[in-house]
Amino acid sequence: MTTPTSTAPEIDATSVTETPEAVGRSPGQLMWLRFRRDRTGVISAVIVILFFLVAILAPVISAVYGKDPYTLYGQDRPGLLNDFGYALAPNGGISSEFWFGIEPNLGRDVFMQLVYGIRTSLLIAVVTAVLTTIIGVVVGIVAGYAGGKTDYFIGRVIDLMLSFPQILFIIAFTPVVDQFLVPSNEETPVWLRAVTLTILLTVFGWAGLARLLRGQVLSMREREFVEAAKVTGASPARIVFKELLPNLWTPILIQSTLLLPALVTAEAALSFLGVGMGEQVPDWGRMFLRATQVYQNDITYLIFPGVALLIFVIAFNLLGDSVRDAFDPKIKR
Repeated sequence: MTTPTSTAPEIDATSVTETPEAVGRSPGQLMWLRFRRDRTGVISAVIVILFFLVAILAPVISAVYGKDPYTLYGQDRPGLLNDFGYALAPNGGISSEFWFGIEPNLGRDVFMQLVYGIRTSLLIAVVTAVLTTIIGVVVGIVAGYAGGKTDYFIGRVIDLMLSFPQILFIIAFTPVVDQFLVPSNEETPVWLRAVTLTILLTVFGWAGLARLLRGQVLSMREREFVEAAKVTGASPARIVFKELLPNLWTPILIQSTLLLPALVTAEAALSFLGVGMGEQVPDWGRMFLRATQVYQNDITYLIFPGVALLIFVIAFNLLGDSVRDAFDPKIKR
């Protein structure tokens, strides 16, 4: 009697599904992946980039459009303004020639004023944001890492700077600077007014970031990786640049992103209050000031800078929120 032999089923090598190899991602790649999945953040980034491109390419846009923000078209060409200085055409003079109409009384092109106004506001805001971030990072890290009397002194300075009403003091200091540096019979140069605004906004703007980073450094300097670096004989500079600073990039980037729209609105507010770049320079704040004088007869002149500033601030704030969420996925909105 023969015993039946059991034959094991043959394994087809081609039917075996190989486990895909896990691909490691760096923190930067993970952040970028999370950011790309945020549709609101991506749309906001596109809008912000568009504003920056408009500011950078303003001369090119002016050449293609065929107009500039300085020529008084309404006064140079009859038939554009009526006897009261308002556009004869409806909606503020909007036409195929003047896309956003013309400015009341002076007759300048509104579209080019907006384009060059973006350039003015972003230039001052970007330079101020860079200087503010550098000072805030240096002061915050020094205060938090040094501790002791140094931290106490810097902390009191930070508290003092945060107690100042920023806009009011800039309004008070700007005429003083002009009188001190410019003769009374001369007009303040554009470059001097830009430098003055940048310096004053920087002086009153760095304290918030410094306080935030000081608290972060105070909590990190007692942690194991910093203590281990000290045991190995690492210098304070190496500990700051190799151990502390890489862990501070997230709050630095987030605060800088949120700082820029605040500086744009601050610059526009100062121009609106009469201490900005002046009448000869296209500026959103000056457009708002002019619009408050003519809105009853030409509401369109108020709408365009208002909508532009609103879109820019909302887009930049949403971008800052998206960047924060991408860096820290534990945050729930």
